[in-house]
Amino acid sequence: MRIGILGLGRIGAFHAETLSGLDAVESLVVTDPFADAAKAAADRFGAEVVDSPEALLAAGVDGIVVAAATDAHPALILAGVEAGVPVFCEKPVAKTMSEGVEVLKAVRGSDVPIQIGYNRRFDAGFTAARAAVRAGELGKLHTVRSTTLDPAPPPAAYVAASGGIFRDCSVHDFDIIRWVTGREVTEVYAVGGNRGADYIKEAGDADTTGAILTLDDGTIAVVSNSRHNARGYDVRMELHGFTDSIAVGLDDKLPLRSVEPGVTFPAGTPHDFFMDRFTDAYRAELTAFTEVVAGARPSPCTIEDALEAGWIAEACTLSLHEHRPVTLAEVRQA
Repeated sequence: MRIGILGLGRIGAFHAETLSGLDAVESLVVTDPFADAAKAAADRFGAEVVDSPEALLAAGVDGIVVAAATDAHPALILAGVEAGVPVFCEKPVAKTMSEGVEVLKAVRGSDVPIQIGYNRRFDAGFTAARAAVRAGELGKLHTVRSTTLDPAPPPAAYVAASGGIFRDCSVHDFDIIRWVTGREVTEVYAVGGNRGADYIKEAGDADTTGAILTLDDGTIAVVSNSRHNARGYDVRMELHGFTDSIAVGLDDKLPLRSVEPGVTFPAGTPHDFFMDRFTDAYRAELTAFTEVVAGARPSPCTIEDALEAGWIAEACTLSLHEHRPVTLAEVRQA
């Protein structure tokens, strides 16, 4: 098949590399406002370069991958749907929840599939955890812990435009908690602090946060995030039930050092970047998209799914700013 890529920044170039290695993908068509980025992709992957999204959609593509800036996501999703071309779009659907809801309304009733990029759904550990929960191996859940710790904060320009740590970082934890447990979040309570880069505080954001999520069956989920984890990129999940407990992310590349006498785990070089930690997941995610394009499976992460994670992020942001518990029903009505 022939896949178009819109946006060739860090993640777009990474997707181009991944797609170029998939058996199902015969050719790539790319476009980016920066001509050098498009030329680099053409030189490296033999991609065809066009000068606009319109030209790309007219180039006979079977599916498109939207990796452009967040502000462009709504228009590019709708353009793909209008052209009848299956769409893969990196999260979020839109910069604000109201815009995301409008996108959902606009595509409702269309049979053009849309897949939103939440790569943890394709990680082997998270997939196994979901299967264990579904099979009842843990018994009734009572506690979930989910962690995302970045090795260093993003640039000031990114922080200023990201919408905050809950919307750009924690949202991955929120999505995977829903996906693994199969439950919905009903209420949140969030706290945050600033112990590092001054520009994060100046942007009105926190660099380290914690959130307590109450799920609709009474399970408590604890989410921990930070922009500062010098040992590496740390993504983990624990699930504790009345029958068993399991963990995702406890491998030899875990960025954590044990001080217990005689303990050598973890023994490997720590994960230092999200592309390192989730290389296989990204490949599986885009392989799934080629199956969506081929009509062999439905979207594994819909706009509705992405918006649900977004509402949790909205509730946590409000809770942090107002120092109080916030229900999901409250932010949906706002």
